[in-house]
Amino acid sequence: MLKQELNLKLQQKLSPQQIQLMKLVQLPTIAFEQRIKQEMEENPALEEGSESHDDEYGESNEWDSDEYNDDNNSIDTSDINIDEYLSDDEIPNYKTYTNNYSDDDEERSVPYAQGISFLDYLEEQLSMYRLDEEEFVIAEFIIGNMDDDGYIRRDLQAIVDDLAFTQNIYTDKNEVEHLLTKYIQKLDPVGVGARDLQECLKIQLENKQPQNETTELALDLITKSFEAFTKKHYKRLMLKHDVTEDQLKAAVSEIEKLNPKPGKSFSGNTKEVEHITPDFTIKIVDGELELTINGRNVPELRVSNSYAEMLDTYKNTEKKSTEQKEAVMFVKQKLDAAKWFIDAVTQRRNTLMYTMSAIMEFQEEYFLTGDETKIKPMILKDIADKIGMDISTVSRVANSKYVNTPYGTFLIKDLFSESLTNEEGEEVSTREIKRILQDVIGEEDKKKPLTDEKLTEILKEKGYPIARRTIAKYREQLNIPVARLRKEI
Repeated sequence: MLKQELNLKLQQKLSPQQIQLMKLVQLPTIAFEQRIKQEMEENPALEEGSESHDDEYGESNEWDSDEYNDDNNSIDTSDINIDEYLSDDEIPNYKTYTNNYSDDDEERSVPYAQGISFLDYLEEQLSMYRLDEEEFVIAEFIIGNMDDDGYIRRDLQAIVDDLAFTQNIYTDKNEVEHLLTKYIQKLDPVGVGARDLQECLKIQLENKQPQNETTELALDLITKSFEAFTKKHYKRLMLKHDVTEDQLKAAVSEIEKLNPKPGKSFSGNTKEVEHITPDFTIKIVDGELELTINGRNVPELRVSNSYAEMLDTYKNTEKKSTEQKEAVMFVKQKLDAAKWFIDAVTQRRNTLMYTMSAIMEFQEEYFLTGDETKIKPMILKDIADKIGMDISTVSRVANSKYVNTPYGTFLIKDLFSESLTNEEGEEVSTREIKRILQDVIGEEDKKKPLTDEKLTEILKEKGYPIARRTIAKYREQLNIPVARLRKEI
């Protein structure tokens, strides 16, 4: 049965311009520069240069009619997660990672010397052995399965299967292990080709020259008592190996000199060097903070005059064919896209400046002194309320942007921290508490390291009443192990 009824429905709609702006806001400087270049390549109506006149490329309402406009000028977001939509960008993820130059305003290119990679370096050494053609291919394949740390973390049987499928070489696990232990694990740097940390340390100790009682004891510890060694059960080790404290201390010192990640020690000059380009610069001028945004490689943009003239030409044509109407629609779309993009670039700059200015004012005392204890507790909502923008906008600015200060260059999001109340009723930043915790642990007696319970008592004496589980959480965030693993002989 058919019937009529009225429904009241509230929908949120985002225009293409708003979506474009949010995408630009979340880009760091390098990715933003690349995005501008990409847009200029894809849209011939966008060109470099200042706008010489305010041209709306067609004052007649005829060109704003439905005949030449896309019906989808807004996007229904009632069923769309906007964060997921924004993450599905046409820009690959690697382009959103920031790289850095020096802190001046000059454009500088960084020269890189040509060199060989870590795997090429190992294969070059492998060619020095007398291996037949098939053995060399297998050994080379094994090296190709090595990670950046220099470890073979894959199961050898999986490598055997891959050799059969990809290289058409049929071998067995014993042959692969033979080539691994006899040849690959003899390559430089010593320790490469190990399957775990224990084997890596063992290889280095076996190749250490000259051998003495200390290295022999160290090798014995790694081979027979590795678990007890990693857990620092020193009394148990002294009893089991019948050694004195000084002998054990010397052996432990010998082990600590070894490299747990031999692949990282490769001295080739092709290692990737990350250069951070700060998005903002804060300077102190006459006792006042001065904020600038990095726009040195961002060209001034304008709408192409030739495309605007082309649209005027079509407008003055009395009788228009179907092809001409299609051409008009194409030109207008490109002109609209160019104007939207220019507006989005301007709004992006304003949004970044408003947000960073608010952060700078909020943390003014820190930026003037560089004293980390002056960092105030600050969350995204504090800045969002201050500038009248959404929390997600502040998050997009903070998460991927760097600021250059007189005290170093760091991520803006590192300035955000929660607050705790000390015994005097003052709110202090968790960053300050972490720094104090780090200092206390750094000054502890390593023979009797402080437990989390003792650290809780010490911080309470300093005026920070914090629960033990909170101490444990901060310690883990600082990558500091538990007391037992910090113990030294």
